[in-house]
Amino acid sequence: MSFPDLSADILAAAPELRGRLLANQAMAGLTWFRVGGPAQVLFTPADEDDLAYLLGKLPVEIPVTVVGLGSNLIVRDGGIPGVVIRLAGKAFGEIVREDGDRLRAGTAVPDVKVARAAADASLDGLAFYRGIPGCIGGALRMNAGAHGGETTDVLVEARGVTRAGEIATFSHAQMGFTYRNSIAPADMIFTSALFQGRPGDQAEILAEMDRVTSAREAAQPIKERTGGSTFKNPEGGKAWQLIDAAGCRGLRIGGAQVSEMHCNFLINTGGATAADIEGLGEEVRRRVKDNSGYELHWEIKRFGVAA
Repeated sequence: MSFPDLSADILAAAPELRGRLLANQAMAGLTWFRVGGPAQVLFTPADEDDLAYLLGKLPVEIPVTVVGLGSNLIVRDGGIPGVVIRLAGKAFGEIVREDGDRLRAGTAVPDVKVARAAADASLDGLAFYRGIPGCIGGALRMNAGAHGGETTDVLVEARGVTRAGEIATFSHAQMGFTYRNSIAPADMIFTSALFQGRPGDQAEILAEMDRVTSAREAAQPIKERTGGSTFKNPEGGKAWQLIDAAGCRGLRIGGAQVSEMHCNFLINTGGATAADIEGLGEEVRRRVKDNSGYELHWEIKRFGVAA
């Protein structure tokens, strides 16, 4: 499937654009599931000002979707209409230590690199990011957490660009973090985050990171084509236990399977379509609801249109 080429119209509206525009760009290779159709236009901005320039010039009727490392994402088989923005490169990938035991990181930085930078600086409190397979942009949007820590515990402020092309800064309070969510405007594209650490013993921090790594490797199918944790834990329950109790461990649809190792993970066993994976997830939700009364909500984001 392909979309009408919007790139010439975008360049006509924003002739001073410095980033890279690609029409009908394949998205499957940019996601951990390795499935899905193309982006109508994929834009990689040169820097924050370039991103703001595009958004300020882009007609409001053209939808905008933001993707990061592709770890917590299903791109549907029909692809994503409009402009898909992927932050990458030095402009969004730097980590800088600031006064007051703080780190500022671009939102394209993998979470694990923030954990490592904090350890290198002997800053405690950020080691939990070692266990999150994503980047800082996604962590801000969904209050990512693991192994006893969450983004809300360490964020000072987040900076980004609105759909209108205005640069804005959100305080911790303005982010309104809840479990795996925030109340920040859905059209805000985050570009950097400021984190608060605390002085710590480097050896102890590294030991904690090793513990997180070992626990993740022992319990999660990290070597498979997966998108990470699929469903949020409902209040009063654990998603994996509910899925297991509903008899879904190992359940398959096409090339998609509920992991035998950790049944809150879906995997592409090879040849799965996005429809296989999403359909499997919906079947899991149905069986859990029928078995326990609990309603599971997706933690993985799903974008695009069906084939």
